[in-house]
Amino acid sequence: MRRASALSLVCWALSCWSAVRGEELVAVHPKDTGEALVNPGMGWTVHFYSNMIENYGSKLKPSDTLDDWPGVSTIYLRVPWSFLEPEEGRFNWSLFDTPAQRWIAKGKQIAIRVSCCESWLRYATPKWVQDAGAKGVDFEFGKGPSANGPLWDPDYLDPVFLAKLEQFLTAMAARYDGDPNVAFIDIGSFGMWGEGHTGFSSRLNEEQTLAVVKRHVDLHVKHFPRTLLCISDDVAGSSKPGTHFPEMDYALSRGVTLRDDSIMVQPPPRSWYHAEMAQAFWPRLPVILEHEHFGPSKQRNAWSGELLLKSVEDYHASYMSIHWWPREMLNENREAVARVNLRLGYRLNLQSASWPRSAAVGQAFAVSTEWLNTGVAPCYGGGFPAFTLKDDENGIVSVTVDEQFNVRDLPPADSRSSPVKHASSVTVARLLSDPRGDHAPPAQPGTYSLYVSIGRRDGTPQIALPLEGNDGQRRYKIGQIELIARPGQ
Repeated sequence: MRRASALSLVCWALSCWSAVRGEELVAVHPKDTGEALVNPGMGWTVHFYSNMIENYGSKLKPSDTLDDWPGVSTIYLRVPWSFLEPEEGRFNWSLFDTPAQRWIAKGKQIAIRVSCCESWLRYATPKWVQDAGAKGVDFEFGKGPSANGPLWDPDYLDPVFLAKLEQFLTAMAARYDGDPNVAFIDIGSFGMWGEGHTGFSSRLNEEQTLAVVKRHVDLHVKHFPRTLLCISDDVAGSSKPGTHFPEMDYALSRGVTLRDDSIMVQPPPRSWYHAEMAQAFWPRLPVILEHEHFGPSKQRNAWSGELLLKSVEDYHASYMSIHWWPREMLNENREAVARVNLRLGYRLNLQSASWPRSAAVGQAFAVSTEWLNTGVAPCYGGGFPAFTLKDDENGIVSVTVDEQFNVRDLPPADSRSSPVKHASSVTVARLLSDPRGDHAPPAQPGTYSLYVSIGRRDGTPQIALPLEGNDGQRRYKIGQIELIARPGQ
């Protein structure tokens, strides 16, 4: 339970004193609009490239940013290393940047995975890495090592391979680490499809896998210290249920979050295996889910809209994939998508707000609020409530930020949860005079619109709320207040 700060207690005292004095209060109880929200650190991720660049953005026109898919926040770009560095030191970053710019222009983000082994391409790791002396294993997909196998799996601890990989990661980090347009980056540099398992290829044992996990996690943490990193749960075994595995425990210890790539690959009751594992991650880091390709999942009778929602609930997920031709999937799953949007990530609901009907210019008054996070995950990035007064020309008259209340502290609610109560002190004061004795114009008496928003400490809104009255900048009108002149003014 978050302790009430001294300032919060003062604000509640102001509110109570207003009631004692018989001041008339305005009280509102907003309703959740039910709309899909696009917010930082959560949302649907579109597989624009799904290993093969033809899947699944290839049918979208350059002008098409899937604005009709509710809740899309992130474009996922997953390709083999050899596509990005076909020759040593010559990079094809436009493969990422071209589709990325379409969505960045709409305020969306990208996510990235670069793989080193594929089931359909011999050299997911560039051939020049092998030519430089990196060791590896020829294999047949699903059958393991084979002297004449058509595919190649590098030795993920080979010093030549690691040196070339680190050169690539250095170049990639120079472009994308800390970029606010990047939501997360997968540690996809080992295992089939970048998922960290080798059962279809070189078949590493558990001891070898753990050594690879540690080395590759450390490499990524070194080069991407300012970016959310994730790793597939399959490094622990794709179908081994359990809570703690050395590989995933190590990733968590380095601040790397969990990505489950195996939702609804198999029919019930084997729809997923690692919801228990996710319980160590989600209180600290956003969990990312990827369901099986929608078409094959249906063919195996593994797909269910109810299970899609249940996976979000069980994992406390912040991100969910769109792993198919996007509009085909949407057209067949509109109800499930709408239900997921009410729970995926965080959803900050203003349950009630009250404030005096009038206040004197320069006199502090309290805005009492009650909040619930009706999503399944915390708002990891946090944010602070701001109260903005606007005049009848939509001009901003006053902005007050309450830094005593960080929405990161709002726990995900369940049916038994009570709203978190808070009171914020707001003062609409005369502006200070300058040293020459000149006085800036005071806030004028009159009736002003009162808006609430959640965002940065400087009052910049960042988080969409499920409220009516959006001014287009993520401030939401909740009512009005009359400012009156103080006696003697």
